[in-house]
Order: sequence, then C-alpha cells, then structure tokens
Amino acid sequence: MSRQQTEIIQTILDTINQGLLDKPFEIRLALASFLAGGHLLIQDIPGVGKTTLALSMARTLGLDFARIQMTSDMLPGDVLGVSMFDPGINEFRFHPGPIFHSIVLADEINRSSPRTQSALLEAMAEKQVSADGRTYPLPEAFLVIATQNPLEEHGVNPLPDSQMDRFMMSITLGYPGPGSEKDMLTRGLAVPDFEAVVSKEEIVSLRQSCTGVFISDEIALMILELTHATRDHPEVRTGLSPRGMLAMKSSAQACAMLEQRDYIIPQDLFNTAYSVMIHRLSLHPGKDRDLLVRKIIHETWG
Repeated sequence: MSRQQTEIIQTILDTINQGLLDKPFEIRLALASFLAGGHLLIQDIPGVGKTTLALSMARTLGLDFARIQMTSDMLPGDVLGVSMFDPGINEFRFHPGPIFHSIVLADEINRSSPRTQSALLEAMAEKQVSADGRTYPLPEAFLVIATQNPLEEHGVNPLPDSQMDRFMMSITLGYPGPGSEKDMLTRGLAVPDFEAVVSKEEIVSLRQSCTGVFISDEIALMILELTHATRDHPEVRTGLSPRGMLAMKSSAQACAMLEQRDYIIPQDLFNTAYSVMIHRLSLHPGKDRDLLVRKIIHETWG
C-alpha cells in the first residue's frame, strides 16, 4: 500500500467515527464490506444508528445516497425503476429507481414481498438492472446496506438462505456505551454534515488494491479448514457455500487494508469470520446461532 492510500483510509475511518460514536469495530467491518465489493446486512433493533452509519459513509466517501423503507405493498419497480410512456418522443423511457444510487439503505428488507426482495437482491448480485430489453449498469462504487429487526415477527417475510448468502457480511451495532449516550443527550443526534474526504478515483483505486492484498498458503488453508468444518459439523444443516468461502477471503483482504497492510494475517480472519458466517449457516431447529458459530470458529482455529 502507498503512503497516500494509508492516509486516505485513516482519514475515512476517523471521519465516519465522528458520525457513529463508540462503534469503531463495526465501522471497520462496514467499510471492509464496501472495499471488498460486497453488501452489508445489519440485524438490529430500531434506533441504534443503522441509518446514521449508512449516511455517514455516503457523505464521507462523497457518494450519493438513497434510503428505501421496505413495505409489504412495495413493487419491484419501486426499487429498480419503471418504464413510462413519453409522448414527447412517442416511446417508453426508463426512469431509474433508488437502487441506482451508490449507497442504498434498504430498511427492514424482510417487510417487503418475496418478489421485491428477489428483484433487489438480483440487482445487487448482477450490479445491473434489465428493463424493456435493455440493461442499465449500477454505479461502479455500489453498496447496499439492508436492515432487519430480529425481534419483529409480525408481517415479515424472512429472506431465504440463498438470498442471505448475497450479503458479504452481517453485523449488529448494539447499544452505544454510556459515554456516547451522554454525548447524545447533550449534543443531539444530528449526523455531521461531512465533506467528502476522498475522490471517486481514489475510491476505485482502493477497491482495486483490495483484490491484490496477498493471501498466503497458510491463510488459504485456514479458510478451507473453517469452510469444511461448517459443512461437516453435526449441528449444521448447510455449511458455507463457495460464495461464502470467497467472501471470507475478500473481507479479510479488506480488513488487512484497513490495518494498513498489503497481506492477510490470522487476526484479519478472526476479525471477519463471524460476520461472514452468522447469516449463512443453516442450522437444525433449536440451535443457538451465535453460540454455535463462535464454537465452530474456536474449535477450528483454537
């Protein structure tokens, strides 16, 4: 990594941390997902800073932002866009939906219908939208942050395992610390009006550099061992897919970059493995997901 890239990364982290207090580790995971070209799922209760995180990232990175409040009556066109007849040119014209922004917050994704969920996740995977026989590319720097309320069960449509697999990582923000909550009481909750600290060219360069972070044979073996451990574990119905295995590699590369290294060390895997696995494993009924994922990681890597 160049010294300039190192300074840019530190500036990005410092700036986002001003918007979301007391969550440096979660911010690193969110930024790692973006640098690795993946998408992020946040499973948490309302009011803990999910929108603040997404908006702080967008402003710091100088990217356009859209928030979609997912509801049961929402149609795929409400997310992707629709074609409408334009009498001026006597033909249909495509009007892009909010998915065409660079950072998109899909709030309470499990409240939308399966059809809308599928359309959104397909666009995320393909990074393009097809309409009326034409293909429209999504932004090069593109991140979807989807949220779910894990405590709400009324009127929701849980994402199937195959769609959960589309997210590179899943995180939980949790409550802020007492010091941060005191700051909220005295200073308010407004998201700082950040200026962009990085250009689009620098963002592209960082994302390209992320794919070049060195992975040794020893690190590759650790990833393979954990992948196979999830598939062979008696309490797991379906283990990590090849996509999940590659997500573990990519997220560790991004984590190494954020630590200002151009090679992966085991700690990078420890920092990201849980967030890559927690939403992917299909368990037998009655199993505690959090405890089991941590148990598999500990038993495999010690």
